[in-house]
Amino acid sequence: MTPGHGQGTGTGEAAGGTDTTAAGYLGELSARLRAAGMPQDRVAATVADVRAYLAESGTSAEAEFGPVDDFAAQLTGDGGPADPPQEAAEEWRWSAGTSVDERLLNEYGEQGWELVRVDAAGRFVSRRDKGGPQGWEYRREAVLGDRDRVEARLAPDGWEACGTWVMYAWFKRPRAASLGPAADLAAVPPPPARTVFVTWRLYAVLALVAVAVAAAGIYEALDAGAAGEGLSSASGTLAGGVVGVLAVLLPFAGYAAWRNRRRR
Repeated sequence: MTPGHGQGTGTGEAAGGTDTTAAGYLGELSARLRAAGMPQDRVAATVADVRAYLAESGTSAEAEFGPVDDFAAQLTGDGGPADPPQEAAEEWRWSAGTSVDERLLNEYGEQGWELVRVDAAGRFVSRRDKGGPQGWEYRREAVLGDRDRVEARLAPDGWEACGTWVMYAWFKRPRAASLGPAADLAAVPPPPARTVFVTWRLYAVLALVAVAVAAAGIYEALDAGAAGEGLSSASGTLAGGVVGVLAVLLPFAGYAAWRNRRRR
């Protein structure tokens, strides 16, 4: 395995080679994910998540995730063996952040959507039987090298693994396991038109970035004005900074309002 980009060797030597080993693991993981056809942006995000976890935990990559070839195969294998096609089923692929995914899985599980796997792009692949839909309930667990133990712990309560992505695993069970006959669905709404669920947290981050950029420009303008360029230049830049912030925030605010109305 070859070291990944951006990883130094001095720290690894000081720590007994731990960082160098992690860099080699991440470099090999990145190469295998790209070779399997995973989009480059998804490869970068996946490797960044794994790197951040290893930096925080201080453990070796192989101890946490297993051999790199097995881990890469797990990430690119659609979360498990492919399911046979179901002629009487409708399919819906969607994605959501970990702040809302469990809630949404249960919300749509009540409408008969069964999660069958998590694909190589990290999307939930859900199906619903048109002839006799049933309700489903879900839970998400962190699995850091102990997936078998987590599955064994949940199996007695009827939970079945239905997808994995990096350090998370999702489990499902029919709602009949907890509700009995009350879980039967007499009618269900049409498939959702929405496929990506973005929360207010993203808009908050974008707003903070916009404010930080504008504040930096305002500070430079005021400093220049104090040096002799005049407060008129600083005032103009201040106004421009405010306009810049509004230009970033208003489209996202409008988009969020439109999506909320559409969902209702």
